[in-house]
Amino acid sequence: MKKYCFNHPFKFLKVLLLGGSWLFLSSSITFAEEAKKHQKCNVSNQFTFSWQFLEQCDMKPRGGTSKGNNIVVDPSVNTAWLAIQEEGISPLERDRRAILAMAGAYRVSFDFIEIAGYVPDFVPSKPYQSWGTEYVYVAEDKKDFISLQHIMVMFMKQQDGSISEPMVMKHWRQDWEYEKRSQFVYAGHRRWEKSKQKSKNVKGTWSQAVYQVDDSPRYESSGKWQHNANVSSWLSGKTWRPLPRREGSVRNDYHVLEGTNRHTILPSGWVQEEENLKLVLDEQGQAVKDMPYLSKELGIARYERIIEHDFSAGDEYWNKSKEYWSDVRSVWEDLIDSNNSFVIQKKVNKQYMFMPFFNKAQAIVDGEKYQSSQGKKVIRETLVPFIEMN
Repeated sequence: MKKYCFNHPFKFLKVLLLGGSWLFLSSSITFAEEAKKHQKCNVSNQFTFSWQFLEQCDMKPRGGTSKGNNIVVDPSVNTAWLAIQEEGISPLERDRRAILAMAGAYRVSFDFIEIAGYVPDFVPSKPYQSWGTEYVYVAEDKKDFISLQHIMVMFMKQQDGSISEPMVMKHWRQDWEYEKRSQFVYAGHRRWEKSKQKSKNVKGTWSQAVYQVDDSPRYESSGKWQHNANVSSWLSGKTWRPLPRREGSVRNDYHVLEGTNRHTILPSGWVQEEENLKLVLDEQGQAVKDMPYLSKELGIARYERIIEHDFSAGDEYWNKSKEYWSDVRSVWEDLIDSNNSFVIQKKVNKQYMFMPFFNKAQAIVDGEKYQSSQGKKVIRETLVPFIEMN
């Protein structure tokens, strides 16, 4: 007989009352056994889109399970959101204000779930949930270009109930550029290549280029900001993306996330929505002809403005290391400008690319002197072994 895992005592009681004949008569399922199973499978995470008829234990979300310090959500209305709605400003300035409204202090929640399978033997993978506290810094602000750097500052609740020292980590970066004609896009199998756009196709658009923690490219696309009363939203075109760590660490049956990305500014922060197809490629980097798409995934990242969270460790890290990271970005820009395409190796000598950069940045934060001219030379020498030029 099929056994069920109930994640709520009341739900179990309701099944007892409604379907009691088989539950009471079955010798293989008892209230005590179900109560014991409930203790083992405490699925407290919530999903609106769920697989209601699959074993809940099998679909328990994976991802971050750590607990943090107490978070206080900012009860006030975001003044940056109000500034977007000011009358009399130009369309370009309204777009700029929407992008800059994403800066600040946030609690972030990440939710991803497969909602449909496109192959006969499809079995949905476990949903993914995680969280973090991060500050989004304005790394650069020009009239037609804005760079936002995400820095995570986490305080973890330890087994004895105490709160840890702050854990600081440079996270992803997003660069926004107005009417950009040349993009560096993902082409599959760890290859990135230039994509030229016609002037008429980028008129009024903003490109969003997303970068990894080591400032290597991830994906890029263009779209227009739409401002309607109290809603400001930007939707990308269809993009290819390499597998994120949440997928690459557990999946090897597909090669590309093909999807769109929407950013919406809220009175309480902002939200990023993803709609992705999981795509299989052949050796030439083309979609396979026989059932190229495995499944569809929806994702949402909620950035909630917070107060009373100590981001001083993040401030110190960014203020002391931002010159170094600016040089890292500069070297990457030179490599992208001087190449039509290249392949980025995942590891060299068993080392991930981000490791030497993180180590150097931390050494600078700890007091090591940094000289930009020499630093750029070392940065380039560090990058070259990871990159296959074309």
